[in-house]
Amino acid sequence: MSQRGVAGLWSVFGIAAVVSAALVWLRPAGQRLSDLHIYYGAAQAVGEGRPLYDYVAQNGGPFTYPPFAVLLFRPLTLLPETALQVAWPALTCAAVVALAVAVGRGLSASRLAVAAIACGLLVSAPVQSNLRFGQVSIFIVLLALVDAMGLVPRRYRGVLVGLAAAIKLTPLLFVVYFLVTGRWRDAARALGAFAAAAALGALLLPGDSLRYWTGTMLQTSRIGDLASLGNQSVQGMLMRAGLSPATLPLVWAVLIAAVGAAALWRARTLDAHGERVRAAVLVGCATVAASPVSWTHHQVWTVLAAMLLVAAEGAWRRAAGVVLLLVMTLSLGVVLRGLSPYTGWQFLLENARSLGVVTVCLAGFGGAVVTVRRRAWPRPVAAVAAGLVVLALTPLPAGADPTFKAYTAADLANPRYFYYTPAGARLGRPVDFQVRREKTKTRVNGVVAGGVAALRWSSAPGGAPRTIPLLTSAAGARAFSFRSASLAHGRLDALAPDGAVLATFTSFTPET
Repeated sequence: MSQRGVAGLWSVFGIAAVVSAALVWLRPAGQRLSDLHIYYGAAQAVGEGRPLYDYVAQNGGPFTYPPFAVLLFRPLTLLPETALQVAWPALTCAAVVALAVAVGRGLSASRLAVAAIACGLLVSAPVQSNLRFGQVSIFIVLLALVDAMGLVPRRYRGVLVGLAAAIKLTPLLFVVYFLVTGRWRDAARALGAFAAAAALGALLLPGDSLRYWTGTMLQTSRIGDLASLGNQSVQGMLMRAGLSPATLPLVWAVLIAAVGAAALWRARTLDAHGERVRAAVLVGCATVAASPVSWTHHQVWTVLAAMLLVAAEGAWRRAAGVVLLLVMTLSLGVVLRGLSPYTGWQFLLENARSLGVVTVCLAGFGGAVVTVRRRAWPRPVAAVAAGLVVLALTPLPAGADPTFKAYTAADLANPRYFYYTPAGARLGRPVDFQVRREKTKTRVNGVVAGGVAALRWSSAPGGAPRTIPLLTSAAGARAFSFRSASLAHGRLDALAPDGAVLATFTSFTPET
């Protein structure tokens, strides 16, 4: 092992850490470490006797974790918020190093490999998201990982998982993992620590605890639009696929049951063979897939899975690990935006992280295909490839357009959405518009003539049409604006008062 190589990689890590912290501080004050600002403000509110779940930060964010979590932040309010903002990125980078050391120990990896793992983690999108928002997610992953791997003294195993679950509920899946692997005492200690933390929250914050456990914890919509691209859980992907509210719960429950059972079954097998780091990461990936909300900063588990695949034996698993690592570092929807106009392709790219974590859970680092004969591997690989090609080339229905939005009267004053002035309209047309293309979406803004009663948009043939609101602008014209991932298969109909189609537009060329 080259000492110079190890020192060089840690130097790269240090430079990347400094640059990342600097980029955080270059953000506007109101957008810097926004989640940390929420934690800090909520802890102050509790100290002043105000209801925890009525608190809304200056940036508009509410506190969404159990009451025990805010108790952990109370001592931090003794520091000025600026001092905490300086310390938090450093603590986040220290957690990255600790994760790399833990994974390296589980793999019996060299010091060079540990440094490489730390560098890969730091530049990944989930860790950068933790840094940017001042999130606790990376600390939750660290607690659950070292506990599930058995890196803490035997008599305390399970306690860290219980405490992590008392801050965010998703690590409770590790209790099931302890049970299926016969670690009964670890499961009991985890549940005991979780219950004790919840009891402490109830003792010190009785009203807030009652409110959280009887309703607030189920109000997942409090933390944002669950159909947005940032939510890469299975539920988020299904919502973007356009499933109806009536169908969604059943489909989601069936898929999550299958994904969770597959992950736990394979984790049990890995644990039996002494592969505790892979088993723990697999269970962590299942929490990302199963949770109704899995923002980018939750997905550290998927990055760890990618690195474990890169470190595995077999060219296919290593190649899959490299692809997954790229997916977790780059935004494919942005990078490959111009390669295809198909909405199916765009949907595939923009849900790549959801599909990646589900694939890891089902395959279990390759465990699901161990019964396939070596000479038979081209068949399943070809079947998967064919399925992806079909999805990529399919013009999905309107509901599967993950970036679609029709703007309302509240957006009229925003020049980014309403940029086409009535003075530029060409007379004699029922509808006149301009198209602007951005990195991940295309916007259409225009005006309509007096005879137009409504506008109807379909993202693809056969898709359910959507109504585009007609709004009266400050200049008195009736304007409209909407965005879509792709306009290649789109159709815009202008309707008369009796529903007759006055004009149809299927060609949308961005302005030069």
